[in-house]
Amino acid sequence: MPAPFLSIVIPAHNEEIRLPSTLEQVFAFVEAQPYRTEVLVVENGSRDQTLQVAQAFATQHPQLRVLQNNERGKGWAVKRGMLEAAGDYRFMCDADLSMPVTEINHFLPPKLDDFDIAIASREARGSVRYNEPPYRHLGGRAINLIIRALALPGLQDSQCGFKCFCASVAEDLFRVQTMPGWSFDIELLYIARRRGYRVVEIPINWYFGANSKISPLRDALRMIGDIFTIRRNARRGLYGGKV
Repeated sequence: MPAPFLSIVIPAHNEEIRLPSTLEQVFAFVEAQPYRTEVLVVENGSRDQTLQVAQAFATQHPQLRVLQNNERGKGWAVKRGMLEAAGDYRFMCDADLSMPVTEINHFLPPKLDDFDIAIASREARGSVRYNEPPYRHLGGRAINLIIRALALPGLQDSQCGFKCFCASVAEDLFRVQTMPGWSFDIELLYIARRRGYRVVEIPINWYFGANSKISPLRDALRMIGDIFTIRRNARRGLYGGKV
């Protein structure tokens, strides 16, 4: 059987409530497309019924594979999904679907061409944010300013949880990823730039969810520490490419 055109990788930690609706929307999208798609849910260290919910859904949808990681960490979950995926394009998708799944085609040929990585951006021209409290927007911009200054100059929104990788690029980058948590995509984009990959930002419609799992202050402080670890890793030659 030929490889799927698209793999959708969904990390899932304690998502038993949101996951059924998310998967219903994902498969409504998948079944409307002319190309072959696989979906991978990677459960990691949940304390609820996330794994069982995903497995039950898989009995009705043969395109769905459910993977289990006992070790917590969004970075580890996405890494495993990306490396076990078989699609020509591999799309990481947050379980909250704050970006409508119907926008995925904006990240793929024929709508998008000449890219290695396409990242969803809430700041690119044409993007729209819905229902986001001003304090969250300002906090997010402050964090992004730090990320741009220390690691990723020029990228307006490195932290949105929707990103698409060409297969060969995904396999190259995720094999050298070391960050287990929220900062893993900063590390991936940092390595990608060192290796000369073309990264493009795609404007999206984005919907704020009040049940977000992000703790702005705690996660921002952790992220800053992780950025300095990434820079040390680069100086030690762990990533290859330019220093």
